[in-house]
Amino acid sequence: MKLESVELRRIAMPLVAPFRTSFGTETTRDVLLVRARTDVGEGWGECAALTEPKYSAEYVDGAADVLRRYLVPALAAVPDLDAHAVGRTLAPFTGHFMAKAAIETAVLDAQLRAAGQSFGAFLGAAVDQVPCGVSVGIMDSVPALLEAVGGYLDAGYLRIKLKIEPGWDVEPVRAVRERFGDVALQVDANTAYAVSDARHLARLDPFDLLLIEQPLAEDDVLGHAELARTVRTPICLDESITSARTAAAAIRLGACSIVNVKPARVGGYLEARRIAELCAAHGVPVWCGGMLETGLGRAANVALAALPNFTLPGDTSASDRYYATDITPPFELADGHLTVPTGPGLGVSPVPELLEEVTTDVVEVALR
Repeated sequence: MKLESVELRRIAMPLVAPFRTSFGTETTRDVLLVRARTDVGEGWGECAALTEPKYSAEYVDGAADVLRRYLVPALAAVPDLDAHAVGRTLAPFTGHFMAKAAIETAVLDAQLRAAGQSFGAFLGAAVDQVPCGVSVGIMDSVPALLEAVGGYLDAGYLRIKLKIEPGWDVEPVRAVRERFGDVALQVDANTAYAVSDARHLARLDPFDLLLIEQPLAEDDVLGHAELARTVRTPICLDESITSARTAAAAIRLGACSIVNVKPARVGGYLEARRIAELCAAHGVPVWCGGMLETGLGRAANVALAALPNFTLPGDTSASDRYYATDITPPFELADGHLTVPTGPGLGVSPVPELLEEVTTDVVEVALR
């Protein structure tokens, strides 16, 4: 393929409810969409970067800037472009994984639409439906948390993930376990703790959690290894895993026994698949994390979650978990599962009138 033009489109997606984590609260998702037009057709990608650089060093304005100034011009110079060439071409540019993932996804979507192949078929999906979990943000009170969790269980979600931070951890977990019994339950700290909190985190062990996700700073792999020797609950890494190489190191050091695979965090779906294959070779289960994606990003994540080693329910929630109206036909929960799209490429496309309603800015990147 030859890249002919790239559109960077910003949209504002109001959340159905505020979503609070240890690093902040979101009420509206500021999303950067990438549309790659090629000589064989067009494709879409979604950038998962947040408005502020708190979850990671990346943020939406920065992603748009690096795409416009560096990444897109580099790809425009490639005469025979495909998704595999994206990673090779962009390797000299340090970091910016979420921006790279967005443009790689757009190129791959165009490539697969032209070939009549779905994301799932390309990645190696083993099932046509994936089990779904839901991520529950930090609440103002335990009663509000219990009401929210009850609603998600009534909707059919098969796993509950609670966001935690110091001061909001043992008691909310205890309350959910006591109210809802043996529901599949895990927690996510988003780097909010230190190794010195090991004894406190061990107080979560009696609640039979599936895992504790990213309790320590992303660069504290040795600290996670030490923590894993102190607590019984399995340690899962998220922010620390940026490539197959970092995943291999974490596994070898004993820093984790489960990995959250987020394609945006590792530079795209090709590297995400490599991580899943590496983990499978080491007997480490994986699951697909989420970043409050629209239907575009959700379609690709659901396809990834259908791969063989994704044995735990991911954060691949239905569209209405986050948005009253999505920009694509909505993903709907059925018996706790989402259906893997089978159409060419992502299998979904933005609905033009819905997309226009939420668009705040459009920039066409000039290609030399």
